[in-house]
Amino acid sequence: MARRSAGYSGSQRRMRRDALTTFTDLGVFPPIAEALQRVGITEAFPIQEMAIPVALTGNDLIGQARTGTGKTIAFGIPLLQRIVAPDDRDYAEATEPGKPQALVVTPTRELAVQVANDFATASTVRRVRVTTLYGGRAYEPQVNALKKGVDVVVGTPGRLLDLAGQGHLDLGHVKVLVLDEADEMLDLGFLPDVEKLISLTPELRQTMLFSATMPAAIVGLARRYMRHPVNIRAESPDETQTVPTTAQFVYRAHNLDKDELIARLLQAEGRGLTMIFSQTKRAAQRLADELRDRGFAAAAVHGDLGQGAREQALRAFRGGKVDVLVATDVAARGIDVEGVTHVVNLSCPEDEKTYLHRIGRTGRAGASGVAITLVDWDDLTRWKLINEALDLPYADPAETYSSSEHFFHDLGIPPGTKGTLPRSERTRAGLEAEQLEDLGETGRTRGRPSRPSRGGRRRTRRGEAVGASGAQPRAEHGDGEARPRRQRSRRRTRGGNPVDTD
Repeated sequence: MARRSAGYSGSQRRMRRDALTTFTDLGVFPPIAEALQRVGITEAFPIQEMAIPVALTGNDLIGQARTGTGKTIAFGIPLLQRIVAPDDRDYAEATEPGKPQALVVTPTRELAVQVANDFATASTVRRVRVTTLYGGRAYEPQVNALKKGVDVVVGTPGRLLDLAGQGHLDLGHVKVLVLDEADEMLDLGFLPDVEKLISLTPELRQTMLFSATMPAAIVGLARRYMRHPVNIRAESPDETQTVPTTAQFVYRAHNLDKDELIARLLQAEGRGLTMIFSQTKRAAQRLADELRDRGFAAAAVHGDLGQGAREQALRAFRGGKVDVLVATDVAARGIDVEGVTHVVNLSCPEDEKTYLHRIGRTGRAGASGVAITLVDWDDLTRWKLINEALDLPYADPAETYSSSEHFFHDLGIPPGTKGTLPRSERTRAGLEAEQLEDLGETGRTRGRPSRPSRGGRRRTRRGEAVGASGAQPRAEHGDGEARPRRQRSRRRTRGGNPVDTD
């Protein structure tokens, strides 16, 4: 449960000197509390302080809090404490040693990886075997991990159902079931898959559901599958409330000027890690390429990239090798990175929930942040609906260009800043410095989408390369010599009858 993944940083902990409740006070096992203390996590945030004591009793739980308030720890500690670890004395007496005792279902691969990493860090003293199961990777390593024995499984609905259907994943011994970011799973259409997974688990289990919002379908899910759940809301009951420590700026911008606008705001004073959200995969990749050409250490995360490339970009971003991450909404939920100071919406979000989830990447757990939204003229009507739903004071965004004085003043951009990063400030190692893992991916490219060469596409015929003139290359023998071309024999015919040429 790395410090950044838990929603804490050094500055954030200093800002919460009034938080006197420690995890030890909440009844957390000493080995788990010690593991958290090793990464500097000792005090509980409101959702953790309220949820952990209830969850430790085994009650079903519905936890609601804004993104970035530490929900992972809130369900992670009770989950790890309730299962029997391999080093525990009574592990051999478990019904099926090596079968999953806990299941966490997440909407995205990136969130699954993060949650699993948090669990692994919290288990550094009390060893618990955690594995992640999600699509885009080869089946074999995941099947082998299940055969060796696991205690906690974290995964996405599709891959979990695939492995369960093939008989590799046995959910019949699950004691604790967690549905993380349940409203996002609803938005992505995973609710039927989630219900199938629930049906594969024992009826007498503990179920915890955590989410930022509670739409009617999620409430109905809780009523069907949870037993007298305790409802915990650590924040205001107003679900549209924005993060108070995030300064928001909204500008009406021309699409052709946005690259220059972004390149200049990336040179604002005090800017740290920055996330830029795009509506489309193509726009995300194009902007990341453009920013790299301008000297910025940028990377992209979107659905056209293979899982290895997506994880490479996120690792580089977390490690500071790149400081600009351009992403589609695949990264808008659950990805918690310490030090994100700025979030930029390249265009108007679809709705107010998307807006909240995006800007929730900054201003997390007491830290301050800046959220900037660039609205096209055609999207003004949609933005006004978002503005009204969230009761924001930006109904009429100011017309803004990359040379506008108020743009420089609002964001603290030094006067005279241009759209190219000076060479003296290009100190980041870049995406290339982060290793690209071979994950045995299926159905996706492993790296960024390749650009077509200047020579155009390579012509093929029946899967074989064809030269520029359209002729196929001559086949070769094993020694490399060209195989002699077989002469074709033709017979002249007329009306289907042979014609004598003599």
